[in-house]
Amino acid sequence: MSEPIKTVGQGINRVDGFLKVTGAARYATDYPVKNLAHAVIFKSTVAAGEILAIDTIEAEKAPGVLSVITHQNAPKLNPNGGLRGGGLLQETKIHFHGQHIGVVVAETFEQARYASRLVKVEYSKQTPRTDFEKLEKEASTPKDKDKADIVRGDVDTAFSSAEFKLDVVYETPIEHHHPMEPHSTIAVWEGEKLTLYNGSQIVNGAQSSAANTLNIPAANVRIVTPHIGGGFGSKGGQWANLVLTAIAAKMVNRPVKLALTRQQMVNSAGLRQRNLQRIRLAATKEGKLTVLAHETTTHCAMNGEFVEPCGDCSKVMYEVPNAKIAYKVVPMNLILPTYTRGPGKATGSFALESAMDELAHQLKLDPIEFRIKNEPARDPLNGKPFSSRTTVQCLQAGAKAFGWEKRKMEPGTNQHGDYMVGYGVAAGTYPARQRDSSAMIRLNRTGKDIKATIELAASDLGTGTHTIIAQTAADGLGIPVSNIDVRIGDSALPPAAGSVGSVGAASFANAVNDACIKITDELILKSGKQFPVRPMASALMASENLKEFQTRVDAKPSPEADNYSCHSFNANFAEVWVNAATGMVKVHRFLAVTGAGKILNPKTARSQIIGGNIWGIGMALTEESVVDPRYGNFVTRSFADYHIPANLDIGTLDTIFIDEDDPITNKLGVKGIGEVSIVGVAAAVANAIYNATGIRVRDLPITPDKLIRKV
Repeated sequence: MSEPIKTVGQGINRVDGFLKVTGAARYATDYPVKNLAHAVIFKSTVAAGEILAIDTIEAEKAPGVLSVITHQNAPKLNPNGGLRGGGLLQETKIHFHGQHIGVVVAETFEQARYASRLVKVEYSKQTPRTDFEKLEKEASTPKDKDKADIVRGDVDTAFSSAEFKLDVVYETPIEHHHPMEPHSTIAVWEGEKLTLYNGSQIVNGAQSSAANTLNIPAANVRIVTPHIGGGFGSKGGQWANLVLTAIAAKMVNRPVKLALTRQQMVNSAGLRQRNLQRIRLAATKEGKLTVLAHETTTHCAMNGEFVEPCGDCSKVMYEVPNAKIAYKVVPMNLILPTYTRGPGKATGSFALESAMDELAHQLKLDPIEFRIKNEPARDPLNGKPFSSRTTVQCLQAGAKAFGWEKRKMEPGTNQHGDYMVGYGVAAGTYPARQRDSSAMIRLNRTGKDIKATIELAASDLGTGTHTIIAQTAADGLGIPVSNIDVRIGDSALPPAAGSVGSVGAASFANAVNDACIKITDELILKSGKQFPVRPMASALMASENLKEFQTRVDAKPSPEADNYSCHSFNANFAEVWVNAATGMVKVHRFLAVTGAGKILNPKTARSQIIGGNIWGIGMALTEESVVDPRYGNFVTRSFADYHIPANLDIGTLDTIFIDEDDPITNKLGVKGIGEVSIVGVAAAVANAIYNATGIRVRDLPITPDKLIRKV
């Protein structure tokens, strides 16, 4: 039998693509559950204070209403069970505008929504802490020990004596995740057993959080989530709506659906917080960095702390003898911030890479040359060798492909009719990690036809998890992709890592690969034969006349990886056109060059990269969640006012993957790309705008008003 054609590394179509384009792929609220009731959350209309009274009488009498649930009748829950943000109807204290204060359950969604507006609430109001400009001076050291100051050398002395230096503040606004599929759940109780159909980036994490919060055994909770319509971190941890659906179903003794509206999303499922980042850079006249200080001031919730790690890129990107990474945080009456695509690295790279561009201009150095001059041989943070590092290759390959030699160093000198044209570059990084994951393989033979079922509690955000699992299994077993049935997104399956932090592809693929190796070893042992060449599992099923065979593996990261610094790296190139009359910015071309180990599927990988690039462009030019400091609510609550890039906003997007072999990071050498795809993007756009106009904008988004006044 000839060896099957390898599919890993090939850009095959998504194996679940047909389901999606025909509408057959089921998302959280697509399951045909009988006797379904509908729930609508109602929320606090004040940002700080306490509930004095809730009058639900009129709502309870409304047509179709089955129950109105508030703190007065909600069951006792565990507020420390693992859900984020509060809002579990366990207290009367109000921590932020839009906090959940009740749920209406009715026969239809319309009836529940109508009745929710009939609830009357009396508050004892307090002055809310919602004005960051006034509160930032109160910021103090975070409680999180991982955010303690990191200091190397003597930053202050070296900075004061430096000839070429920069001391500036960069600002990024609050952003929201806004996945295409808002958070939604169907809850079904069967006795003491609970099934939650819910979009969950970490399937087993959602299971344990729901169980702990409900005070029931994890074995009694099943999470079902084979398809997710995006999450970007917001569905990595679960929020109160998950458990509120479960208690609503329990109280009305029938299945319940609860789907958040787009407007409710802004204060129900976290956000990327506003960050002020002070950067101090210093260098010799030859362009060698002597100082890098990155100090972030941000905000958290009144009832919980989360601090985005904006200094992470500054820890590892450049060789510098004197460095400082520090954080300060102030509590505010806003919902708890959370992980958002490229957490810390997306926002932190805007500050770091903009500052590198500024100092390169001051030194009269090409910004690519400046970065390469300061390339570290080892991880500057811990002295560990890099398992592999492709920053220089990314910069050089990108410069050649992009036509960087056409860039004019002097800003504002490249005119094209009514437009000023500029080129910008920025680099970035994101950790590469594998996490514990288990996988089950079941082989079945009918005549000469051998099929495999792969089972693990992985999740697919739309990134192509089904496909890369099928490709990995096909190559490991020696059967076509069409004969692979991938079953994921169910906590009843073997536990697996989540689709978060760019660990999904590496964890899932390595677990499946290990399972393929194990099942082949077991089949060889079962045969009792010696083989001159290691056979494929598919061939053994046929030669040994086996109808079925199965195995399970519990895959773990390689201990060797802990001795190295393992990362994906990139370089981003932007060409912008700025209208001299209006200040409107168009990203005419964008190129992302990425070194991320073995690329399992170039087609789905490219989709991941351009998706991150588009978000980074939106971060640079349009995205901003605005708080009304008088009341603490968001005035940007839909896509009518929270502006994300549309098709006409995006020019030509190109991607290049650096050929990289890194078996140290994990056995397959797979690194994540979902997060690194946004890192450095906003800085590349901002640097291009400076090159086009000579105007340095340090606060995002770069809207026309920030340019038109000076153009």
